Amino acid sequence: MSPDSTMDGIDGRVPLNARDITTGQANRVWSVGGPTPYILKHYGDPSRAANEAAALRLMATHHAPAPQLLAASSGSSTPPWTAQTALHAKPVPVDRLLADLAEPLAAIHRIPGTHFGRLVSARQYRRWTDYLHNRLHTYATAAPALRATVRLLHQEVEAGENTIQPVLLHHDLQPGHLLREPVGSRLLIDWELAIFGDLRSDLARLAVRLDLDDPTPVLALASQPDPTTESRLHLYWHIHLVADAALSTDGAVRERAAKRLLSWR
Repeated sequence: MSPDSTMDGIDGRVPLNARDITTGQANRVWSVGGPTPYILKHYGDPSRAANEAAALRLMATHHAPAPQLLAASSGSSTPPWTAQTALHAKPVPVDRLLADLAEPLAAIHRIPGTHFGRLVSARQYRRWTDYLHNRLHTYATAAPALRATVRLLHQEVEAGENTIQPVLLHHDLQPGHLLREPVGSRLLIDWELAIFGDLRSDLARLAVRLDLDDPTPVLALASQPDPTTESRLHLYWHIHLVADAALSTDGAVRERAAKRLLSWR
């Protein structure tokens, strides 16, 4: 089935038989039964809805381990929405996450891109460093107290390699986003923050979401590591900590990230 603005009566409205399964703060999510069971997702940000739809379409062409997009809103829909295949799967326990994530994440990281940054609805970059500098500028603007830390990270970014080949990143890896189906297959869900970039940034984001004091354990997921892998992982880990300290809507998350950054400086 190819995704369209509507399919089999799916039009973005919440059916009477829908069951609210919302877990995030920014979006509403329902499980809908019927002839075509599906997951309906309403977004607070239209650009994230468009980005997730684009990511799911891209992964379908590569037979990647993700839900299938059944339908999606047009640009004028309010709220923006997607309908995705219902999955008979359970979240992988945290103590199994790194082991079970290796195979599906490697499949995702084999999907190439032609630019850096978001898939759609955002500025696209020719260089990975340009994307990183832009993100750091955003964080410093949002949290002036972090400007000294951000200045150091700008310097590290500029001093690093600039020959990264863009690949698809989930960029919101965390417990709950990896599911295991009854047949044993693993699928990754929640693709609204997907970007093209350096796969080590995906691993660093996971280290932050696992609340690790050091990101080194996630190196087990690095495919074909080279001498720069560990240093770049630490750089991206610090950048993601700055993102949390500057932009997280959860006060506890902001405070925890800020404390880790202070210990680094």
